[in-house]
Amino acid sequence: MKNIAIVTGASSGLGKEFVKLLIDDKNFDEIFILARSKDKLDKLRQDYGDKIIPYVTDLSDINNIKTFGKYLEKEDINIKLLINNAGFAKFCSYDDISIDESLNMINLNVSGVVAMGLVCIPFMSKDSHIINIASQASFQPLPYQNIYSSTKSFVKNYSRALNIELKEKGITVTAVCPGWIKTSLYDRGCINAVKGTTKFSHMVTPDVVAKKALKDAYKNKDISVYGIYVNFCRLLSKILPEKLIMKIWLLQQKIKP
Repeated sequence: MKNIAIVTGASSGLGKEFVKLLIDDKNFDEIFILARSKDKLDKLRQDYGDKIIPYVTDLSDINNIKTFGKYLEKEDINIKLLINNAGFAKFCSYDDISIDESLNMINLNVSGVVAMGLVCIPFMSKDSHIINIASQASFQPLPYQNIYSSTKSFVKNYSRALNIELKEKGITVTAVCPGWIKTSLYDRGCINAVKGTTKFSHMVTPDVVAKKALKDAYKNKDISVYGIYVNFCRLLSKILPEKLIMKIWLLQQKIKP
């Protein structure tokens, strides 16, 4: 039986950094990497060798996740680590994007996370880990990225609750709540909207977030927060009224509602 890690959204950014960290880990015989871009996944396999198993799919479609579940059934595997990293954002007003784009964001950021966990948990054993990527945006409602922040709030709360439920199986779930990371997610998220959110303080590189996330997951923590600034924002979210935090957010973004 092979011990494997699964990384979604592995073709770039934070997902790619996780792959870099896992490739030399002798606890894993193979690393399954999931994303939509076949070219980028194939490049990772070329760079890191046969330990990488590419799987091209769009995780915003629940049927694709069910198909992946059937693929797992044919393998003799023990999933030691699942990293739900795939996600996307649009930083704009509610009416700047279509209904399809809005729902696609929910499907990938929320339904995709839940469904991937449900198809993978049956193949996990004691001392396995799930890492779900939430965000600093999960700490409070954020106008002009209302869907994104709401999906990440779901991921945080869902992960911490699921962690309790899986304790009897010896599986831990960690909600990773990074601040703003220098990845293509933000490049794609900024669509030049009239009231788009574009001011992201204290941005960090994805490698430091990935290292902290793995360290905290292996310590069986249910939440991972990188950096003094993000921890301070988390503290404020527990103290200040949400209305005040939203006003501060709008002032930071220089947006008049």
